[in-house]
Amino acid sequence: MQTIPTQGRSPTAPIHVRVSVRLADWLDAATPHDLLALANRVGMAAIFFLSGRTKVDGWFSVSDSAIALFRDEYRLPLIPPEAAAWLAAGAEHLFPLMLVVGLFTRLSALALLAMTLVIQLFVYPGAWPTHLSWAALLLYLAGRGGGRAALDHPLGIA
Repeated sequence: MQTIPTQGRSPTAPIHVRVSVRLADWLDAATPHDLLALANRVGMAAIFFLSGRTKVDGWFSVSDSAIALFRDEYRLPLIPPEAAAWLAAGAEHLFPLMLVVGLFTRLSALALLAMTLVIQLFVYPGAWPTHLSWAALLLYLAGRGGGRAALDHPLGIA
């Protein structure tokens, strides 16, 4: 119902209501979707890309330590450690790069959200506060898109 904002803008509204409405208006104008989307894209890309860099030697070879990590610590069900290490390293490089430039932002966000879910369920179930914050940022991107500073926008796939 629109009665509260209208009443809050009235000169007869209590001062705390008018201040609250003005603050909300200012925050709404100061944090446009394009800025939030760009910050979310870069922030989430950094987290996953840096994780992916720890899994490789150079650019095209998954490290033995990454394979050992998937074999000994992560132990994902239904997928061999070698395949899991390659898939994770590839996804942690590809999707963050796509996020940074804003190409297929929604798809990239959903892919990283799926990775977050796997990490939460099978690898680090006690890290739910971190994973919840990642999920919130990724859901925002999946739902709202990458904004006008993304390649999706001029390509018409936002």
